[in-house]
Amino acid sequence: MLLRLLFVLLIALNIAVAAWLLLGDTGTHAVDPVDKGVPALKLLAELPAHATTAPAPAASAPAVAPAVAPSASASAKVAAVTPATPARPASTPTPPPAPTPPPPQRSYRCLAVGPFASQVDLRAARMALASRTVRARQRQEQTTESHGWRVYLPSQASRDQAVAQARRLEAKGIKDYFVVGAQGDLPNSVSLGLFHDPANARKRRDEVVAAGFPARMSERTETVPVWWLDVVVPEDSGADVRRAVRAPGITTRTTGCF
Repeated sequence: MLLRLLFVLLIALNIAVAAWLLLGDTGTHAVDPVDKGVPALKLLAELPAHATTAPAPAASAPAVAPAVAPSASASAKVAAVTPATPARPASTPTPPPAPTPPPPQRSYRCLAVGPFASQVDLRAARMALASRTVRARQRQEQTTESHGWRVYLPSQASRDQAVAQARRLEAKGIKDYFVVGAQGDLPNSVSLGLFHDPANARKRRDEVVAAGFPARMSERTETVPVWWLDVVVPEDSGADVRRAVRAPGITTRTTGCF
């Protein structure tokens, strides 16, 4: 029963809405079509030919404010605030750097430093000259070393003859003699003295000769080893090499380079 009532009401509502749509529009316009303030509508086809081809109005350009020249005082203020920029000179190509001249060539000399009586002195000199030399080498030589001068009577055929000769010297008032035995470099001779100064040796010899004996004078020598240090040094350092070596009797001389 309730459903039937709702169905009837729905049909009645639809009928009312349809009646309002059909009868509610009276056709009255809000604006009078003959109102003089409203222009009449015209179709495009009704317009004249020249009106349809009229060019469209150009878009209005934005207004540009006229440039106003700055006043003299304003220009002066700007000039006072903004520092003047100096004109930049035209850039010139940088010349290539000049080639560096080669260092001057040093000249060298070769010296022989010595002689050294022992290898201890040699090593000490080599260490003292290490900072002054370019190269160094050591070598050994044999040298004849003087041990003074001697005055003597020549060797006799036997020791008895040598003793007899010594007695004749004593008879002449000549003292300080010594008879050498059969061993040695002057066997069966009579030694008259050893002298470090050759002048004293000559005086003794002349005294014995004046007494009537054939006295002779000779140097006592001995062959001993010595060591030399050969160095290569700059040309102007020869004097420095000599001063650096403290050993006595050391000399420097030019030698062949190595």
